[in-house]
Amino acid sequence: MLTTFAWSPDAIWVLTQKLWWFLIVLGVLVSFHELGHFLAARWVGVKVLKFSIGFGPKLAGRQIGETEYLLSAVPLGGYVKLFGEEEAEVFTQEERKRSFAHQTLWRKMLIVSAGPGFNFLLAYLIFAGWLATGAALFVPTFHDLTPDVEALRPGSPAELAGMQVGDRIIRVNEKEISTRSELHETVQKSNGKPVTLGVRRGDQVKTLLVTPTATTVQENGKDVVAYRIGIEETAPVITAVMSGSPAMAAGFQDGDRVVTIEGQAIQTWAQMTGFVKDSPNRPLRFQVSRDGQLVSLTVTPAAEKTVVDGKAAEVGKIGISGPGRSIIKASNPFMAGLQGLRATWGWTELTAIGLYKMVAGEISSKNIGGPLTIANMSGEAAAQGVSSVVFLIAILSINLGVLNLLPIPILDGGHLLFFAIEAILRKPLGERQREIAQQVGLLLLVGIMIFAFWNDIERLISH
Repeated sequence: MLTTFAWSPDAIWVLTQKLWWFLIVLGVLVSFHELGHFLAARWVGVKVLKFSIGFGPKLAGRQIGETEYLLSAVPLGGYVKLFGEEEAEVFTQEERKRSFAHQTLWRKMLIVSAGPGFNFLLAYLIFAGWLATGAALFVPTFHDLTPDVEALRPGSPAELAGMQVGDRIIRVNEKEISTRSELHETVQKSNGKPVTLGVRRGDQVKTLLVTPTATTVQENGKDVVAYRIGIEETAPVITAVMSGSPAMAAGFQDGDRVVTIEGQAIQTWAQMTGFVKDSPNRPLRFQVSRDGQLVSLTVTPAAEKTVVDGKAAEVGKIGISGPGRSIIKASNPFMAGLQGLRATWGWTELTAIGLYKMVAGEISSKNIGGPLTIANMSGEAAAQGVSSVVFLIAILSINLGVLNLLPIPILDGGHLLFFAIEAILRKPLGERQREIAQQVGLLLLVGIMIFAFWNDIERLISH
């Protein structure tokens, strides 16, 4: 029996947009990575034969000087082809000076490491520029992503089941979890059926039965049913107060925890923002906890025009940011440069720890995503604005830098491993040994790509 799949014009338009933004995001990442190799090679005097965005068949190209610049058919990477990558390609003394294989060890290591290095540089430039505008930057630690209960929605399924602030959820339906995303994904797939949670509280592990409730949310302009248990919210702790905002004028400070608004107890970030959004141009009486003391503040949310359910509306904003414990700000451009380093290191550390935990089996390998995931993320970021796309590029650039430094033959990290062995042995590995290592690395890399594609397809089917 044959089934015909009909694509609506809206679906085609959304797909086209995501593809377009995917190409832009990937193009920037690949270009900057290969630019690192290119500039480092030119700096030490190695001749660059080709600089290609993409690989496979040539779509377009132009010879400028001694380098051919190419746009190739497969947009999933790129390459820089250097003169004399194999010693057998070089014959004259002059050619030896311009060949890669005849460079000193440190020069070869510089050329190879410059690719990932430029990925980290791109992320740093984005973070520093972001902070220089006065905007706050969220830089999570791995602890920020663990399924700890920081706040409970009053009357929620989780609260009714006996869950408490400070609990850590370690199992859902007998499946071990380590991140909030795994928890949310499992709860969403329950379709409202009861889920069994293993909860660590102090030295004890308790088992709680929780029945998710259905709620309607907007996703890509459409109403969809989402299932929640009431622990998605974060505590109402103010992590940053924007300069010149109503909150700053009212005396709010970083670290304030909102206790009540208009006399009503506040337990979650969403409760607080709900009050503020519903009260444009109306004074609100807050009580906040600050250094163990209760402080009373009155703030009038500024009115901001927006669209709610397809209609023009005004919502209140007081100029605070959160939730999140790891907020970085900069008071001037100089501090933005320093804090940009801190942000780059923080995201790099998070990526490396997450990768290690995935290899160790502490995090599900389902978190690995391929081109379809990147395309979807790029499209969603574009829908939120150019700044979100730029921020996504920074995060993906760090991911690309970390992945390329893995000691897998065929990746930059694999080449650096070969050079390290050469430095220890005082001679390069034999040609046959390198060939075997490259073949193993290629098989491993292809396996990872197939696995990532499979995860993409599963996500596509599940949605």
